[in-house]
Amino acid sequence: MIRTLLIANRGEIACRIIRTASAMGIRTVALFSDPDADAPHVQMAGVAVRLPGSTPAETYLNQEAILSAARSAGADAIHPGYGFLAENASFATAVEEAGLVFVGPPASAIGLMGDKLQSKQLMDDVGVPTLPSETVDENDPAAWQAAAERIGYPVLVKASAGGGGKGMRIVAGPAGLSEAIDGARREAEAAFGDRTVFLEHYLEAPRHVEVQVFGDHFGNHVHLFERECSIQRRHQKIIEEAPSPAVTSELRKRMGGAAVAAAEAVGYVGAGTVEFLVEDDAFYFLEMNTRLQVEHPVTELVTGLDLVRLQLLVAERQPLPDEVLTAQLRGHAIEARLYAEDAAHDYLPQTGTLHRFRVEGPVRVDAGVQDGSVVSIHYDPMLAKIISYAPSRNEAARALAGSLADASIHGVVTNRSLLVRVLRHPEFLSGDTDTHFLERHDASVLARPLADDDARGRHAVAAAVCGERRRRAQARVLIDVPSGWRNNPSDMQRTVFESPFGELAVGYRYDRTGQRFELNGAELNVTVIDANATTADLEVDGMRRTYTVSRYGDEVYVDGPDGHSRFVEQTRFPTEQDEEAAGSLHSPMPGRVVDVRVVPGDAVTAGDVLVVVEAMKMEHSVRAPFSGTVEVVKVQAGDQVEADQILVVVQETS
Repeated sequence: MIRTLLIANRGEIACRIIRTASAMGIRTVALFSDPDADAPHVQMAGVAVRLPGSTPAETYLNQEAILSAARSAGADAIHPGYGFLAENASFATAVEEAGLVFVGPPASAIGLMGDKLQSKQLMDDVGVPTLPSETVDENDPAAWQAAAERIGYPVLVKASAGGGGKGMRIVAGPAGLSEAIDGARREAEAAFGDRTVFLEHYLEAPRHVEVQVFGDHFGNHVHLFERECSIQRRHQKIIEEAPSPAVTSELRKRMGGAAVAAAEAVGYVGAGTVEFLVEDDAFYFLEMNTRLQVEHPVTELVTGLDLVRLQLLVAERQPLPDEVLTAQLRGHAIEARLYAEDAAHDYLPQTGTLHRFRVEGPVRVDAGVQDGSVVSIHYDPMLAKIISYAPSRNEAARALAGSLADASIHGVVTNRSLLVRVLRHPEFLSGDTDTHFLERHDASVLARPLADDDARGRHAVAAAVCGERRRRAQARVLIDVPSGWRNNPSDMQRTVFESPFGELAVGYRYDRTGQRFELNGAELNVTVIDANATTADLEVDGMRRTYTVSRYGDEVYVDGPDGHSRFVEQTRFPTEQDEEAAGSLHSPMPGRVVDVRVVPGDAVTAGDVLVVVEAMKMEHSVRAPFSGTVEVVKVQAGDQVEADQILVVVQETS
């Protein structure tokens, strides 16, 4: 029986495991890196052990440090969560050799299914359809090209270890193959500690459908139906659902049977997922994830099962309960992954302090953050998973979109607007989705703020009104100045806000004639029904709405029924900025420089990669915007950089 469980992970999955383990009466031990010292999972656990350092290699990938923490905390079992060491066979072996229970499959199954080429061969042997693929020699570009030609373009470069879309690149033709392989290797090594990659034929417009499987130590294997995971960006799922709107009962039977055959072939124990690419009525084995999946909550909601509880029971060598062996589908569940990223600008990761995080409504929230959490450059940018459940798919989509749209999220840019618009998109609601949905639909359009120009104007008025009420309250406290109308009718007060969409100047006056408002010089028909320092009840053109206004320094956030806005109040004159050299290229995000490919004097052409910056397990290439000569290189590999920091200066060819 497990008495003390160490969770070798962080964030929302650590919180998720702690909740179930605690409900089962199991003492929990959390791990934390230096950036995670105040994270929610640390506060939730009974005991927390520090792993000195910031990077994954120093902390959550440090096997010896984790085992040492388990020994010092008296743990008798380790749950790896997902990501990091969850699919590392050597870690599973080390846990067992240390006399601890590994809450996961046998190391042999992890090793076999972690070798994606070997696992595909095994799938061929047991009759599961696969796509053509080949491994690539470490240092033989000619062999890479030959392998790609045999497979047939387009090809997908894939990391042999890990998952989650890390270490993957699509290559349309020979020209981009070497660069894709190099980038995939770096990303895979950073995420999983293994730089091995292989090539696989790439299907143009498949669905991504996976099947949840479970096995125990008594030879029982079962599938718990499928999940649709086709809404993806950069091969990373962002919306998942169960069941798939495209899977018929007959296809479900065939795919479920194939998934169980895969689990039986490796003697699988515990929770796992067999992933398939689906075109029409055909499906092809993609990989098996030998761990709990990020999207497991949708399966829990449509089956009524707690998959973490089942993992722990199986790890205690108990047989799968009858309710698992006889599970039935009911209703529909949809999960959206909320990321700290700017989806309108190439999904760039975002960092900073999450001042406020509130998601309410008829949804389940699996979060690894809370008010005041700091989003750092070191880890995956996922903040939370928001999951809805309803009798029908459309009801579930509507509930999830509504809860996301109404959420208060202050401090970092997120993909919230993108998620809401996808969930409300006619193509999604019809069930007609595939892995290229976000390529067909412009992310910069889907990700635009939910508040339109008119709503932003109302938000600016609400922010100005609440700011005026706040200043009045402060004045009364300091010098006992009474509130009320102003005697000078010509003295209009003004507050100026900056927004990503331009400047908004709000003019307002309270006099004998009543309330008067202007926005950028144009008169507005606004009546303040009620207001204080944080709430404004406004009537605009006969429509009454209540807004909540939050302030953090000079940042102002407005939440309302017509969307959300972030403003910066201009309370001082702007300072003169130093003039920068023409041709200065900036870092698009805070992160670490992983590759510098030029030196001063190099001739470059438009599109050449000059510097590669990595943050939150994602790489971004800074490319030459024009042909020219490199004048200055301000960074080197290993440097930490801030967003908008100058990396390279290129003089354009005249």
